[in-house]
Amino acid sequence: MFSPAPGQIRRILHVDMDAFYASVEQRDRPDLRGRPVAVGGRPESRAVVCAASYEARVFGVRSAMPMARAVRLCPNLAIVPTDFARYRAASQQVFALFRAVTPLVEPLSLDEAYLDVTDNAWGEVLGMEVARRLKQAIRDQTGLTASAGVAPNKFLAKIASGWRKPDGLTVIAPERMEAFLAQLPIDALWGVGPVTAARLRAHGMERLVDVRTASAAALHAAVGSQSSWLTAMAWGRDDRRVVPDRSAKSHGAERTYDVDLRDSAAMHAQIDRLSTICGEWLARKTLRARTVTLKVRFDDFTTVTRSQSVPGGVGEATSITQVARVLLGRTDAAQRPVRLLGVSVHSLIDPSATTGGDDGRLPFHDDRTQAT
Repeated sequence: MFSPAPGQIRRILHVDMDAFYASVEQRDRPDLRGRPVAVGGRPESRAVVCAASYEARVFGVRSAMPMARAVRLCPNLAIVPTDFARYRAASQQVFALFRAVTPLVEPLSLDEAYLDVTDNAWGEVLGMEVARRLKQAIRDQTGLTASAGVAPNKFLAKIASGWRKPDGLTVIAPERMEAFLAQLPIDALWGVGPVTAARLRAHGMERLVDVRTASAAALHAAVGSQSSWLTAMAWGRDDRRVVPDRSAKSHGAERTYDVDLRDSAAMHAQIDRLSTICGEWLARKTLRARTVTLKVRFDDFTTVTRSQSVPGGVGEATSITQVARVLLGRTDAAQRPVRLLGVSVHSLIDPSATTGGDDGRLPFHDDRTQAT
């Protein structure tokens, strides 16, 4: 029932909760509504911003920014400590709504997912109507807003979801794909930050569609081995399927940052967040993982991975974080700007079949180290 026929145009949704952590705080604390809010630690502790409300973003406050700088930009900023138990509860409500519509739900984090609604429980023919109904259901049942993008593939759906935030809905029908692509600046593409955008513009590529006519040498000079990926995106080509996580043999989360990370505290905060996503997934599946992998992409698109095996496995976010931070120290992240971080867990095991546990000692050994 839920598998598109061969050649059928897919209806893909990317649903992204609006300023999720900050919005949960504003929902639960009326005194914060309408005020600039940052979720994270105190500025004197060298903490970074985990999430910023839209009111805070007006002042230039962004996630991964040092909290001390956020306060300088917005002196009236309300700083709230993280409460992942409440964020997780809200996320579970949202994902239950997703899965009531289609089993083809691919979580990307606590607050965003891809959905294939080509066939859906509501029998809606238009992906736009599914998105509208889902957005309303989220608002009614959680008191939160979400932005959604609807398109024939993941790439376009993800760009569309960010087009009219917050509480947005953007539809890219197949017949509108070319017109939509033609208006995109080169840095509208996720994965293309300021440094890479500057390199592409230096070679005459102002818009995404300019990549189509660029020489292979110019593309390679700007993005290295990612040139084929960038070319595919310029044509709007993306054949990736929405893959539910039910039968996954591994799980991970990664983020590409609008502004490259240069501060180790900011990198550690992002690793903590990504590790929490992995830990929560393992907890839902009642699993442990023998291997933790860290992925780092630098500003020149060079990508390295570092992996660690842990006897007995890891299951808690704190232990995953501990391993991932050690792995970060085995890269050049302290000396080079970082555009992407990812944490993933592999070699999943049944806890009843293992000995040992997350006791904080982590007697691990290096299982594999590779660069790509």
